[in-house]
Amino acid sequence: MTDLEAFRNETRAWLVANCPADMRTPPEDDEDRCWGGRNWTFKNEAQKVWLERMAARGWTVPDWPKEYGGGGLTKDETKILRQEMAALKCRSPLDSFGIWMLGPALLKYGDEEQKKEHLPKIARGEIRWCQGYSEPGAGSDLASLATRAEDKGDHFLVNGQKVWTSYANYADWIFCLVRTDANAKKHEGISFLLFDMASPGVTTRPILLISGKSPFCETFFSDVKVPKENLVGVRNKGWDVAKYLLTHERDMIGGMGLGGVGRPLGQIAADSIGVENGALADPLLRADIADFDVDAWAFQFAMERAGDLAKAKQAHPAFSSFLKYYGTELNKRRHELIMSSLGADGLEWESARSTEGEAPRAWLRTKANSIEGGTSEVQLNIISKRILDLPGA
Repeated sequence: MTDLEAFRNETRAWLVANCPADMRTPPEDDEDRCWGGRNWTFKNEAQKVWLERMAARGWTVPDWPKEYGGGGLTKDETKILRQEMAALKCRSPLDSFGIWMLGPALLKYGDEEQKKEHLPKIARGEIRWCQGYSEPGAGSDLASLATRAEDKGDHFLVNGQKVWTSYANYADWIFCLVRTDANAKKHEGISFLLFDMASPGVTTRPILLISGKSPFCETFFSDVKVPKENLVGVRNKGWDVAKYLLTHERDMIGGMGLGGVGRPLGQIAADSIGVENGALADPLLRADIADFDVDAWAFQFAMERAGDLAKAKQAHPAFSSFLKYYGTELNKRRHELIMSSLGADGLEWESARSTEGEAPRAWLRTKANSIEGGTSEVQLNIISKRILDLPGA
């Protein structure tokens, strides 16, 4: 038996013994996932136990160093852990922008004090983070941001506005792009700051979407004091941190193409339309779902390959744009197929039977997938120019 085979056996045995039964079913929606934070209320005791057990082993962030709250696993061990969790249908113990985006950026650009201060809290789910990037006049052209941070000696004074700040009204801290040199070229005068959302002068206002729900917010800063030690990386070189973080954000957003929460597409369609001779009664819909499943499997393999290349430091820096673009298109297709499967029932907006219109609200929410994290048009331009080297791109 190899070391990896032994690790797999030990991991499977530990998961069987420690993952509560309630954590082996898909979350019903985003609100049923564990996001952590100072004000988080666990949905049940099983969710709390699962997070505590995984965090104690460092397995909420298995490939982070142990000294920062991680599991210290190799890339092969991390892959095995993911595979065994999937085989047992174990839920993620913690979902977090801190894990998906800020953590990798701090590991690369943060100083030792910042790593020790923030990374263990992220790993344990003690602090919930939000992202302060887009502004009303700086979305696709993010480098045109106007939120400024003035040097006041021992601290910065931040003034400005961010928009589309996901879950800002629930977040404890924000990682934020600010302009620290108004005279520099727009990419060169930006810095990357961390600060507490409870700081005086920070306010948020939810933005209601066509789905009737509000994951996004407007965020306002009025004379917010931020200690100098909360500057990540080099002053006026925050664009380097921002670009690195964006690759992880786009990987995360693209990951939604791997599958949503709840039942498989085929099961949803079968329950709604019915089955004839062991096959879905609607042959055209059956073919569409089969096409989707093939594309989804291919994308899963592409994601795994991209992860392996990234860990081996061989990945193209712009490949995350491809993953983001294709993953979001897959997610939109998935929800279109769900609506097709449900027929007239998919139009129910407010009823107990439809779980308050869960399907149409989720379908409408996916319309933002091709905008958030960088529009599809921008991603296609990046792919054309940096990956395909197309003339004139």
